[in-house]
Amino acid sequence: MAVVEQLIRAEENGGISFGNHLLQEKQKKEDFEYAGDVYKVKTFQTMTKLEKNGMFLYESEPGTSVFCFVETEEGVSFLVEGKEDAQITVGLQEDTEYDVKIGAEDAGKMRTNLGGKLSLSVELSGYEEAVAVKISR
Repeated sequence: MAVVEQLIRAEENGGISFGNHLLQEKQKKEDFEYAGDVYKVKTFQTMTKLEKNGMFLYESEPGTSVFCFVETEEGVSFLVEGKEDAQITVGLQEDTEYDVKIGAEDAGKMRTNLGGKLSLSVELSGYEEAVAVKISR
């Protein structure tokens, strides 16, 4: 399984990769600047959390490693790895309906709450490769 050794990095495709689900102790990296925004990541085995400009963007329990996280006006897409199934919450537009795809499966339509959070479960155990997640309006 892959991890992001430096905790957060910019990718050539315009996204970011972050998180290290193999860490025994919590580590964080603050003030990572990318595309005019400032990111903060906290990560280890039991939790991975990402903030953008002080606002919630991503959280998983247990911890995950996230690759090619791309945020657009229409939603987010990313690849995720972990040692076990994860509960993932992403920050999006409040009270908005999104179409969710996990791997090759259509998980259906989901609506964010008034805080803009959308929660989903991703089966990661038993996979050798990262699982693709796409959330779009």
